[in-house]
Amino acid sequence: MNIYVVQAGDSVSSIAAAFGLSPEEIIYLNQVAEPYGLALGQALLLPTGGGEGAIFERPFFSFGYAYPFIDESVLQESLPYLSGLAVFSYGFSAEGELVPPQLPDEPLVAAALAAGSRPILTLTPFGPDGNFNNYLVSAALNDAAARQRLLAELLATAQAKGYLGVDVDFEYILPEDRQAFSAFVQELANLLHIQGLTLSVALAPKTYAEQPGLLYEGQDYAALGAAADYVLLMTYEWGYTYSEPMPIAPLNWVRRVLEYAVQEIPPDKITLGIPNYAYDWTLPYVRGESRARTLGVVDAMQQAIDVGVEILFDEVAQTPYYNYVQDGQEHQVWFEDVRSLAARFQLINEFGLLGGGWWQLMRLFRAGWRLLIGSFYITKNL
Repeated sequence: MNIYVVQAGDSVSSIAAAFGLSPEEIIYLNQVAEPYGLALGQALLLPTGGGEGAIFERPFFSFGYAYPFIDESVLQESLPYLSGLAVFSYGFSAEGELVPPQLPDEPLVAAALAAGSRPILTLTPFGPDGNFNNYLVSAALNDAAARQRLLAELLATAQAKGYLGVDVDFEYILPEDRQAFSAFVQELANLLHIQGLTLSVALAPKTYAEQPGLLYEGQDYAALGAAADYVLLMTYEWGYTYSEPMPIAPLNWVRRVLEYAVQEIPPDKITLGIPNYAYDWTLPYVRGESRARTLGVVDAMQQAIDVGVEILFDEVAQTPYYNYVQDGQEHQVWFEDVRSLAARFQLINEFGLLGGGWWQLMRLFRAGWRLLIGSFYITKNL
């Protein structure tokens, strides 16, 4: 695969001619919409046609999160690139009663199994407002009856529905629940392993052991990494819905997380979180009032084309961005492209990680999948 950055005067036809490709190949691979315009600075993935092996020539465990309402065509096109499909998500009550997703999850389990991918039950402590609720964590983990009920229902549901693993995604855990959470994860791992099922844990992006903050203090990297079969480092959301405009996953900060994580967890148990979305902020940013709009990676590139602006690239963060004005309002957009994804793949190889985990799979980024198989060999096994 070649990554080509669009220059002044380029068109799909001129790029195709220069590289000996058909325009249709470029259009399909990069999901370029009619009338097939391009943005200055846009990164395109170009097939070489040579059938070369993967750049890094090593296995890669690839998984991603999907809601039950994922578009069927997006799911089917993504599954060949996935070692595991994490269905988002099951919740639970303070009494430890498991709460299923609002829509049936059986179709996703069946689709994953048919594709040779591992269906994974994702467990989250969502409250009635749809946000992470640390009260639920405290209530369920510190009451012996509630904890045992939750463990039993998790195992029974996973077996009944055909899941091959469970992913625990607890966020904003209270510092006083740190040990209880680690003990719960270890107990769940023991139960699942007896039945041949796997356990993974999503971890906040810490850079040192005693990092302050509600996102970090309740997670013990060493204990959780020892109990789990693998972990996901949630290396995204530096730029988030309510933050000031900035990269979602700046690579220089991602590297700092990895440098700490590999001190506590074996690298071959670590998957790197990869964002598959963009944020569009209005300017000027007003703390407490501004709210970024979420859109897909391909949508972000298409928007730059539609409004006629140049896509820039932050070399430190290894992330593309652009500014535009609409209806008199200035905007700034940060997103991912094949350049930023290639930089993450290089980091995964450098640190010898197990692979990567996508948040989330609801929008198709075809060039990203093709770049993945041009970089690694996807493994279906841990």
